[in-house]
Amino acid sequence: MDIEYYVEQYGDYLYRIAYIYTKDRQAAEEVVQDVFIKLYETQQFEQKSSEKTYLTKMTINRCYDYLRKWKAKKAQIVHYFMKQEPSGEQVVVEGEERDVIVEAILKLPLKYREVLLHYYYDDLSIAEVASYINIPESTVATRLQRARQKLKDQLPAIEWEVLRDV
Repeated sequence: MDIEYYVEQYGDYLYRIAYIYTKDRQAAEEVVQDVFIKLYETQQFEQKSSEKTYLTKMTINRCYDYLRKWKAKKAQIVHYFMKQEPSGEQVVVEGEERDVIVEAILKLPLKYREVLLHYYYDDLSIAEVASYINIPESTVATRLQRARQKLKDQLPAIEWEVLRDV
């Protein structure tokens, strides 16, 4: 098994997912490292799903393990998890808006963050999100609706296109 291929192909993607769940850069790095170590040691990928799906599910499960382990530990998060290129007024404005949205999303409970992440960031359908996190589709739809409403309440002065019809 060529572990370097998996790290190069999926490392950044898995890190972003882990960061959304853990809200901690070091923890996200550790989670992703654990995923790759486990993949290398067990070499149990049976190709019943895509590599990306398999690794994503492993990452989510490791994040849940981390969160259970550190449940009592709370940390303030105001860091960026997306790169921002400072060139031109539009890029600055978009970066500021993105930061506000990211900050608001990170304040949401995990059950809402994870459906938003998979639905909007990964561009998955409700059925695919339900499959990833092992909950009914109706629960995903409800959580999406509630997450949008919570974001709308947090960002009242800003009219975000995605929140208009909530």
